[in-house]
Amino acid sequence: MQNAIENKIEQIIYVIRGHKVMLDSDLADLYGVTTGVLNQAVKRNIDRFPADFMFKLKVEEYLNLKSQIVISSSEHGGRRAFIVKKLLE
Repeated sequence: MQNAIENKIEQIIYVIRGHKVMLDSDLADLYGVTTGVLNQAVKRNIDRFPADFMFKLKVEEYLNLKSQIVISSSEHGGRRAFIVKKLLE
């Protein structure tokens, strides 16, 4: 079971701007919540996170990622990437 979880996590980690990141939608899926709920919780508690905990993807980064993997384009407000190292601290 642990291997299956680790494999799933490894498959949703991407390198963007030199950082290993997870997309907000993937992180929300791991927690069993919607992307909107995850982003709302982060916004409400933003002071608990380091300044470089997440960043919004540039259009080019999003399009490049979208061309490599299948991701939904129905999200409003753009994709956010959460830096994996910061998630594990």
